[in-house]
Amino acid sequence: MKAVTWQGKRSLRVDEVPDPTIQEPTDAIVRITSTAICGSDLHLYEVLGPYLSAGDILGHEPMGIVEEVGAGVTHIKPGDRVVIPFNISCGHCGMCRDGLQSQCETTQVRAQGKGAALFGYTSLYGSVPGGQAEYLRVPQAQYGPIPVSPDGPDERYLFLSDILPTAWQAVQYAAVPDGGTLVVFGLGPVGQFASRIGHHLGHRVIGIDPVPERRAMAERHGIQTLDPAGLDDVPATVLELTGGYGAHGVIDAVGMEAHGGAGAAAGKFAQSAVGLLPDTLARKLIENVGVDRLTALHDSIGSVRRGGTVSVSGVYGGTADPMPMMDLFDKQVQLRMGQCNVRKWIGDILPLVEDSADPLGVLDLTTHTLPLTDAPQAYQTFQEKSDGCVKVVLKP
Repeated sequence: MKAVTWQGKRSLRVDEVPDPTIQEPTDAIVRITSTAICGSDLHLYEVLGPYLSAGDILGHEPMGIVEEVGAGVTHIKPGDRVVIPFNISCGHCGMCRDGLQSQCETTQVRAQGKGAALFGYTSLYGSVPGGQAEYLRVPQAQYGPIPVSPDGPDERYLFLSDILPTAWQAVQYAAVPDGGTLVVFGLGPVGQFASRIGHHLGHRVIGIDPVPERRAMAERHGIQTLDPAGLDDVPATVLELTGGYGAHGVIDAVGMEAHGGAGAAAGKFAQSAVGLLPDTLARKLIENVGVDRLTALHDSIGSVRRGGTVSVSGVYGGTADPMPMMDLFDKQVQLRMGQCNVRKWIGDILPLVEDSADPLGVLDLTTHTLPLTDAPQAYQTFQEKSDGCVKVVLKP
């Protein structure tokens, strides 16, 4: 089969690799019909290469048709159309029963001190082959795959794999009261959906992003937007727009590769250094030095009101990043974050996805639909935010 493989920093290739097979009774084999490039895939393209090996198959936002199931899989069968959550969870351990599927005790990558295994996402999360391929072996298929209607375009359901529940969780974690204000930093795919979800729930939503096409997309869905490049002080502007209080909840949907701000240059230097060092040294830099660009996170903390909540859905990779602890403590700010517990939220989201009115605009997110063989160029376009690129869907 064909698959998108990592070869080095900013170097991908579509290779012929062996077809996956059933290895455990709880496995399924799915023929992929659509698979998306996630913003967090760009971290593999740019920063987290030290945790990858040449030939690793990328991708964690797939859906398709079930081809084969193991003896322990009964809720899906060959021919069913399914979406595959990006985290691999069993459904029966204590964490899964508590709705923390991203911490599944059955698939936790304990050797790395990490939570549940993820498709296509480095040795930190199990080195599980990903879904940017023609076929995918799905472990824990007795629980993970989400059956969906055989009708309608893939893009109606595809984003249930990651970014739609990630955005839903981010809004829930932001804990905005009825009629309150939600600020979303970053109007990439997760920020787009978080903004729309907040608007759907009746909140006032302000989206912040320097890319005109992303602001225009958000505005189509009733979102007030700001261009941070035109502002001297983003938090001060948010305070002005909220009567001096700040937002009830703020979502950082940007993560480690934020642009602008006092710490951006140092973060960019550290990220560039990671790409030049041997893997063993690069891992030490990531694990022991602040390598993240924290502009969006610091602006989020500055924009939230006293007693408010900052919800972090953007991915961060460093473990020694500087944080404004005095401000967090003084303002009594709550921080919530973490990998999305996809399965926890499906019951809330699926009826909205199936609604013909498309209240969350799932059919108005994809800007680029390309064959799988065009993946290397698609990654570059997405990473550069060129050609109006907001979301890429690949078709094997």
